[in-house]
Amino acid sequence: MTHDPTTPGASAVDPAHVREYAVAPGAYGVTTGPDGALWFTVVESGRIGRLVPGGEPSYVDVGPDSGPTIITPGPDGALWFTQYRAHRIGRLTVDGSLTEFDLPTPSCGPYGIAAGPDGALWFTETAAGRIGRITTDGDVTEYSLGTTDGFPSAITAGADGGMWFTLNQGNAVGRVGTDGGVTMFPLPTAGAAPVGLTLGPDGALWYTAIASGQIGRVGTDGAVTEFDLPDRAARPHAITAGPGGAVWFTEWAGNRLCSMTTDGVVTGHDLPTPDSEPHGVTTGPDGAVWVALESGALARLAV
Repeated sequence: MTHDPTTPGASAVDPAHVREYAVAPGAYGVTTGPDGALWFTVVESGRIGRLVPGGEPSYVDVGPDSGPTIITPGPDGALWFTQYRAHRIGRLTVDGSLTEFDLPTPSCGPYGIAAGPDGALWFTETAAGRIGRITTDGDVTEYSLGTTDGFPSAITAGADGGMWFTLNQGNAVGRVGTDGGVTMFPLPTAGAAPVGLTLGPDGALWYTAIASGQIGRVGTDGAVTEFDLPDRAARPHAITAGPGGAVWFTEWAGNRLCSMTTDGVVTGHDLPTPDSEPHGVTTGPDGAVWVALESGALARLAV
């Protein structure tokens, strides 16, 4: 089912309402840590950054060939992140102590990672077509999705006790139970290429369709609703639940941060720096929405 937003186009908000904080170029994933700071990945230089709103960024070197990508708080009070290029999972304490875990499958390309309801971290293996589970002690279990070319991407915990993920090249959203059982939900629009995924304020799963310029909603019963964006060429990327009972997402090609209500109304916020390449998005410790810009900044929008 496809639903057209009730607004004819994303509203262009004065970029002065968005403030940017300079960080290292290549910022990609961003999350709020248990210490009240923003933590972010720097893919190109292989670092994890930390920023307290209003302060200066600091960094922990992981390695130039590591490719840190998505970062998330773990159940143990540490930050966990994927190393897309090095095919490892990293664990970083808030005081900067780094531990790395090699994965059993070579060249698996870990990307998305999220804490699960079972006290472990769950992650996607883009090149191997698998979902992985790692305990806080580093024990890894992998679950096959039955295909190696589906490119599982983002992953998040659902409200139903399962882990949900996007299958970027398989054009589906999937669910894996803590017992390893997998269910797939095909998307109505061919070639939508879903990437980002989040648990929405309504208990459904919301995803970005980067190729078709849509935001989608998957109910726990598997029913899919698609919302066409005002700018179908905007290439929506990351998505999170945020202020105002809305989902917030980045438009990589549109150079915008946008929100969508659960009935599909879109509000767009232009970013001050042209071609800033917005990627990860999170609700910050200050209640604002923060975006990682590959151009070398974290952008803040007060809501």
